[in-house]
Amino acid sequence: MTAMEGVTKFSVDHTPDVLPSSALDALAPLAAWRRILFDLRLIGRDSARYEGAAFGNVSVLLPPWGAPLQRRRFLISGTQTGGILELGADQMCVVESHDAEANHVTSRGPVAPSSESLTHGAIYGTSPVLRCVLHGHAPAIWRHAAKLHLPVTSAKVEYGTQEMASEVARLYRSSNASDLGVMVMGGHEDGVLSFGRTPDEAGMAMMRALARAYALGPI
Repeated sequence: MTAMEGVTKFSVDHTPDVLPSSALDALAPLAAWRRILFDLRLIGRDSARYEGAAFGNVSVLLPPWGAPLQRRRFLISGTQTGGILELGADQMCVVESHDAEANHVTSRGPVAPSSESLTHGAIYGTSPVLRCVLHGHAPAIWRHAAKLHLPVTSAKVEYGTQEMASEVARLYRSSNASDLGVMVMGGHEDGVLSFGRTPDEAGMAMMRALARAYALGPI
């Protein structure tokens, strides 16, 4: 691992507040898939992994759907909330704007946003149909990426950076990521992204990749 897990690498203007009603309406299906990933240890906190830092995050796009790319609002899990079993409204926030070039995020909610917020925002900017992004840490998928023929970001690009935002957007457009609903983060140990039109679609894309990885046998 090239950098401490969970460190935010962009500037944030965060306003402490309660979540808006639109975010609360979107929370339940996202939290359900987040619990599945937690139970599978794709999200969590483990003293034996990543120097004990929490890992994994989830988000869902919020209306209006036709907003400009940098102002596509999304509900995302807060920074270092991976170790919490049941993710509720108090552990979420809304990213109101995101600018990878300026390395800046504006957010509102009970907690500050995930360190992967720029990456989530970049994925939402690649296609108007994408409305959910899940980020888990799946060693089986990550280490079998080549055998599974999964698209992989450059190993030189670290998580949470402007470069990662650009890299995931590039890879989505230049590979079969849109068909698979999954890509692997080559420079982020065990990092896997799945995405889709709904939490169910994003979640099932992750499950299919995991099943295929397990079918290959031990890592």
